[in-house]
Amino acid sequence: MNLIQTVETCCPVVQSPPMEAPAAERIASAFKVLADPARLRLLAMIASTDEACVCDLTDSVGLSQPTVSHHLKVLNDAGFVTREKRGTWAYYRLVPEALSILRTALTPAG
Repeated sequence: MNLIQTVETCCPVVQSPPMEAPAAERIASAFKVLADPARLRLLAMIASTDEACVCDLTDSVGLSQPTVSHHLKVLNDAGFVTREKRGTWAYYRLVPEALSILRTALTPAG
C-alpha cells in the first residue's frame, strides 16, 4: 500500500462544508448557557416533566429561589424554556426546538 492509499484509508476526506461563522457564534452562545452545571440540571429537570414551577426546583438543586430564578431567566433569554407567570409563581416549559438545533449542529452530515 502506498502513502496516498494509507492516508485515504485512515483519514477520510471531509465531505461537508464547515459551519458558517454566524451559526457557530449562535451555537457557541447556546452551549455557554448550558455550560453552567446549575442551568444544565434545571433544564434536565424541566425536560423530565410537562412544566415546572420555580417553587418545585429550588430544593432539588439546593439553591435559593433568587438564584434559581436568575438561572431560569438566562435559560429563558437563550430560548431553551418558556415562562408563564401564574399568581406569584412562574412556570417553565422546555422548548424542544432549541435542543434540536444543538443536536443538528453536532450531527455529521451524511
